[in-house]
Amino acid sequence: MLSVRHFHHICRRGVSSVWRGISARAGQRLDIGGIYPPIATPFTKEGDIDYQSLDENLQKYDGIPFRGLVVQGSNGEYPYLTAEERVEVVRRVRLALPKAKLVMAGSGCESTRATIQMSEHMASAGADCVLVVTPCFYHGKMGSRALIHHYTQVADSSPVPVILYNVPANTFVDLPVDAVIQLSQHPNIVGIKDSGGDITRIGLIVHKTKSQDFQVLAGSAGFLMAAYLVGATGGVCALANVLGQQVCELAHLCTSGEWDKAKDLQYRLIEPNTAVTRKFGVPGLKQAMEWFGYHGGKCRCPLQTLSQGDLEELRADFSSNGWL
Repeated sequence: MLSVRHFHHICRRGVSSVWRGISARAGQRLDIGGIYPPIATPFTKEGDIDYQSLDENLQKYDGIPFRGLVVQGSNGEYPYLTAEERVEVVRRVRLALPKAKLVMAGSGCESTRATIQMSEHMASAGADCVLVVTPCFYHGKMGSRALIHHYTQVADSSPVPVILYNVPANTFVDLPVDAVIQLSQHPNIVGIKDSGGDITRIGLIVHKTKSQDFQVLAGSAGFLMAAYLVGATGGVCALANVLGQQVCELAHLCTSGEWDKAKDLQYRLIEPNTAVTRKFGVPGLKQAMEWFGYHGGKCRCPLQTLSQGDLEELRADFSSNGWL
């Protein structure tokens, strides 16, 4: 029987999302393996969300064999969107996306309470799972004890499965491996997106959680092959916004065991990947999207467009590897 709490939750949030959460807690883990672009949020010249451009990007992505899309990840400029905008973007993406493709929605906020509320809103908007970034404003206090408590509370309440999100370059918080191992035992926490790039760490997480059916996603195309080699099941890759077919091909080569071909392709993706992540970030990603026929456009302030020198360097990173 459903508890009173679950009954009221169904009335508020809808039957389907609640039962997805219940089935996850019962041990039927959601398979999140595959490649996901963390999609950008296009803006108009006035700085509003450009939903028409977003729809046109989604139509082009539909022809690429992505497992799904990450919506409101770091590359979606989620810190610069209102809570209402974050949820609305997810709702529109879910409506536009084929049902077979997953919507992984970023729901992380600074407080546990706000993250729980945002996760519920994302589930109501149609998200299949939520990607929860580490709280970071008080980063000096975000040790294992605080983070285990935070994620446990979120996962206990979330109507959909939870994916941990470790991105120390942005948050200055590196989710401790011991915390990941303990959290992997929670039936509603199905995996982690790790953007740190430490392959030893990724391999250790895979090894220590193998009995939990816990899935590890590489957080960047720059180390995608290496992550597959140590047991990752996919990747959330900014470069997939630009070279989606090629990133999916790299994943296919890895899962097919064609390591020599995979290595050659991986080499050619390292410099452009670095350019749209660590070197030039979201402004670089959005500019590259424009070159490859997508709508990138400007960023929301205070992020700025690239200088002329940066533009030339970004183009060289793509052209020297045969992509432009």
